[in-house]
Amino acid sequence: MSTIASRRVLLAAPRGYCAGVDRAVIAVEKALEQYGAPIYVRKQIVHNKYVVQTLEKQGAIFVDETEEVPEGAIVVFSAHGVAPSVHDEAKAGKLATIDATCPLVTKVHKEAVRFADEDYDILLVGHEGHEEVVGTMGEAPERIHLVDGPEDVANVQVRDESKVVWLSQTTLSVDETMATVGELKKRFPLLVSPPSDDICYATQNRQVVVKQIAPETDLLIVVGSKNSSNSVRLVEVGLEYGAKAAHLVDFAEELDEAWLTGVTTVGLTSGASVPEILVQGVLGWLAERGFEDVQVVRTAEETLTFSLPKELRRDLRAEAAGKL
Repeated sequence: MSTIASRRVLLAAPRGYCAGVDRAVIAVEKALEQYGAPIYVRKQIVHNKYVVQTLEKQGAIFVDETEEVPEGAIVVFSAHGVAPSVHDEAKAGKLATIDATCPLVTKVHKEAVRFADEDYDILLVGHEGHEEVVGTMGEAPERIHLVDGPEDVANVQVRDESKVVWLSQTTLSVDETMATVGELKKRFPLLVSPPSDDICYATQNRQVVVKQIAPETDLLIVVGSKNSSNSVRLVEVGLEYGAKAAHLVDFAEELDEAWLTGVTTVGLTSGASVPEILVQGVLGWLAERGFEDVQVVRTAEETLTFSLPKELRRDLRAEAAGKL
């Protein structure tokens, strides 16, 4: 009985939705409410399976490319941001657009444009193919070089080693980014840092609390989708900082009872694109198996909010019809 009594869950706080994700999801919901279905969304609005499925049921249609959207329709750009060429495609297709790009991603885009205008070579720390990276590189493709981890530093070629700056994908781990930047600084001693850290506050906060609970954790459960960079990173951070095992799941149904063998402390968190209902589902599953003692471990308070995209304050359907 004593073993069962000592079973506990360390519930990370903050976890789940960040301000940028909240804004993007609400933008699609408001567009559906204001303009009626269908509303098209280019790429997944945020990298979460449940969120996408829920919005689809409400009338959102997710497409991979702008050209898949019928002429004159409304399209929402995802929280990860898009390249200027995508805005051009939307204009060519006479589409009404709602830009749900996270303001923190927009900040990186603006930095890329500014440094390109000042004729810097820009070293973008990030993962090849990630939507955010594709969008940022599209701002100045002739000036931006992707650096995908410390091992990629040797491949970087620049025009002038005295005019080099680094920027970063917002959803990486702080440790991962700084390891790459450290190697870059060895190669380019005059490397300029951005005016403010590009790593998103929410990404950083979620990693900080995982670092705190990991040493006490036999099993770390991260709720999030496999294509969510920040969720995948939480699993890696947990293992690096002492969790004996760690798994990424979308839903409680994906949990495996075998994972609980010999486990007395479960750490639980969720990525920045995960609604709280999914975390509560995992807590319920754990409670049914004797993990009823839930201790919240909080390392930060998050109060940041972003206003909704300005396009939601206009009659987009009328504007689109006027373009036809």
